[in-house]
Amino acid sequence: MLGLPRTVIVLGLVSLLNDTASEMIAPLLPLFLTATLGAGPAVVGLVEGLAEATASLLKLVSGRLADRGWNHKRLVLGGYAVSNLARPLIGTALGWTWVLALRFLDRVGKGIRTSPRDALIAASTLQGGRGKAFGFHRTLDNAGAMLGPLAAFGLLSQGFTMQQVFLWSLLPGLMVLTLLIWGLDDTPRNDNQIAAASGLRWSMLDGRIRGLIMAAAGLALASAPEAFLVLWANDRGLAIAWVPLIWAAASAVKAAASTPAGILSDRFGRLPVLLAGWSLRIILLLLLAGTVNGSNEIVTWLVFLAYAGALAATEGAERALIGDFASAKQRGTAFGLYHMATGLAALPGALMFGLVWQLTGAGAAFLIAALIACISVLGLLWGVRASARP
Repeated sequence: MLGLPRTVIVLGLVSLLNDTASEMIAPLLPLFLTATLGAGPAVVGLVEGLAEATASLLKLVSGRLADRGWNHKRLVLGGYAVSNLARPLIGTALGWTWVLALRFLDRVGKGIRTSPRDALIAASTLQGGRGKAFGFHRTLDNAGAMLGPLAAFGLLSQGFTMQQVFLWSLLPGLMVLTLLIWGLDDTPRNDNQIAAASGLRWSMLDGRIRGLIMAAAGLALASAPEAFLVLWANDRGLAIAWVPLIWAAASAVKAAASTPAGILSDRFGRLPVLLAGWSLRIILLLLLAGTVNGSNEIVTWLVFLAYAGALAATEGAERALIGDFASAKQRGTAFGLYHMATGLAALPGALMFGLVWQLTGAGAAFLIAALIACISVLGLLWGVRASARP
């Protein structure tokens, strides 16, 4: 399939199924918190930010464990198992603290699996094809993020409640575990690599990886979590019944953009693709700040979908850059540092975004995000080019 290794294909299909399960819940969760459980935007920011920060810390731990010889398959399987057993139970929550706890467990699973999974993809591909491999993985991941909301929309249309939709997400989750158990090969143990693995200091990383991590963390701080885009669209008049569809359409755009963007990074370089995608994100944040008021449905859909495309355009290139410049014996740790930095920045970023929204309005929140993102992109341009000089 597209000349990709079996490992990449299996992990792509796993992400397809897992995101189908996850995204049956994700677009409805902010509305479940606010409309059903009575929480405010600040609580939405707390739930999302704390969950992602938790996952990010564990991504460093799991990446380090993978470099120290822990079986990659078992780490990946364990992580997916925790998420897919905890996530459907959100449908039983009676208060926002319950949602926080279950969302926390969901992200614990994500933290356990992500770095070993990315290390497996990088190890199974050559440098000239890593952008394509990671782009393919992100395409299937985003395809699942499209199927999940469509499944949720179908269930809601049949009269199921949001809580029942959450419980139904268990079905694709069980399929994830079955595919991993029977489809993914065990990771061969490399005693020489384990013996060579040592404590990783920041200064030991390639300068291009350091520049990427710092810029990506800044953009995570500046990010407008997609949960808030749902609230933005709802404030502009988008009915709750249509939320799963616009979320699915956004994921379809991501799926369509991920592989071509990854291939472009193989052909023209990682940095040009990163700068183009991140600059587009800044422009769209400014558009979001300026289109808070009004009820033009076409504008709502176009801006929502364009922002999704901008996010997807850089996902493969970011991961491929780390795979290119991290040594094989420290690849899991490097991916862990990348994911940890972006996730830890996401917590204050989400809290700040939610508080600014609640206190001064959505327009100010999007504008501040655009300004911080601009500083981060300039930092990437300076840092990566400086480190690449002989």
